Amino acid sequence: MNAPLRVLVLWFPDWPLRAVLGTPAPHPPTALLRAGIVTACTASAREHGVRTGQRRRTAQGAFPALTLLPHDPVHDERAFHPVLKTLERLSPGVSLLRPGLAALRARGIARYHGGELEAGIALREQLAKNGYPEVRIGIADGPFTAELAARSAGPVTVIPPGKAPEFLSPMPLQVLRDEELTSLLIRLGVHTLGEFAALPGHEVRARLGDRGARLHALSGGSDSRPLTPVEIDPELAREIEFDEPLGRADQIAFAVRQTADAVTVALGLASLVCTEVRIDLTDADDRVHSRTWLHPTCFDPGDLVDRVRWQLEALAAESTTETPDDAHAFGGILVVRITPTAVDDAAHHQPGLFGSGTDERLHHAVSRVQTMLGHHGVLTAEVSGGRWLADRQQLTPWGERAVLERDPTRPWPGSLPDPLPAEVFRPPRAVTVLTARGTVVQVTERNDLTEPPAQIEGAAVRGWAGPWPLHEHGWEDTGRAGHRLQIVDAEGRAWLVFHSGERWWAEGRYS
Repeated sequence: MNAPLRVLVLWFPDWPLRAVLGTPAPHPPTALLRAGIVTACTASAREHGVRTGQRRRTAQGAFPALTLLPHDPVHDERAFHPVLKTLERLSPGVSLLRPGLAALRARGIARYHGGELEAGIALREQLAKNGYPEVRIGIADGPFTAELAARSAGPVTVIPPGKAPEFLSPMPLQVLRDEELTSLLIRLGVHTLGEFAALPGHEVRARLGDRGARLHALSGGSDSRPLTPVEIDPELAREIEFDEPLGRADQIAFAVRQTADAVTVALGLASLVCTEVRIDLTDADDRVHSRTWLHPTCFDPGDLVDRVRWQLEALAAESTTETPDDAHAFGGILVVRITPTAVDDAAHHQPGLFGSGTDERLHHAVSRVQTMLGHHGVLTAEVSGGRWLADRQQLTPWGERAVLERDPTRPWPGSLPDPLPAEVFRPPRAVTVLTARGTVVQVTERNDLTEPPAQIEGAAVRGWAGPWPLHEHGWEDTGRAGHRLQIVDAEGRAWLVFHSGERWWAEGRYS
């Protein structure tokens, strides 16, 4: 039987918060939100009862002074890229498990430093010098045990070969991160990894299937997952380095044209096209500004140059707050690197004989308009979650993957059922809803109209339905409340209006 693979895992606690805040712990009480749920929180926030998985209202109830920020997983990955590059310089063959967690084979680096503990200490010291003092390292048989060792008390924890079962035995089942299996085993009286590992393997497989058998093996310290090193500098990547920092977007975009051509040629020789690219801009202070760009079909050299220019313009816009005298100048750029991060077979993007002409012409037309107007000049719409019509519209620049801020599949009490208005007013438009006597219709405390509506925007009312109360975030100063009403006027137009603050507002119109 082969000896288990010795793995060194590096864990950067609270990485999503480090990626956003940009500084190592300790951090002030802060939490990241995605779709109204806490996805990460600082240690200082946890001391006040804030936990991941809590809803926003629960987290704020635990600690009202909590700072809340949006969570962008793509940003987590981009921010972790410099860490991977640093690790690759210190010990080649790094595997990315997820942003904030990386692994490498322990054998090579342990031989170089004279032992596993010595290797962990040396690696941690080097990372601290590079600005990551919070890193914690675990070394054990397999990535699963090594990760749990990294999350234990010490900055560097080594589990000797063959001792993984003893180390894992007292740990709760929750470390397996499988809520369904954990719930079932707890109901059966199994609470720790040791108790789970003691169950007969053939019975676990028969009852829980392959997934259960896999987790059963992990509980006993058997982890045979291979490590797949991250290709930090793939062969398809190209970069250009300038003799001196360039400070204007048009200069850099012109200079990078040949680099974009070289990327496309390399892809063509491999019969590939690029559908996602990462552009890294290294400035004169050795800071790397990275962004990942998507494309509806595939990138050509002109598209790549456009993305470089847009990214530079975004940097220039950020710097205008510090250097308002020149809106196009910013800290000089020394290196531009273009790395394809997602490729596809070129045969899938060849023009067909029939049926593909219209879409291709549309793509080129829209891309040309976007080139003239800028990255945010052409937007596509996605339906998001929300109670108000304006909240359900989410606009994304052409070619970008839409990341919905509100999950449309979640229940949204008070939201408008289908069919939705064809026209949405953003912001809502003030309208007049009058009674037969010419006074403004009001809504009572019992959610009734003071008088039936007889006129809307100068047109007679043919029919109406409502009102329906809608209250959102009433515990916040920014909370909104109102009463919705559907009205059909004599001209055949159907309105969706709401009453708030003794005034009427048009939220949308059906025709």
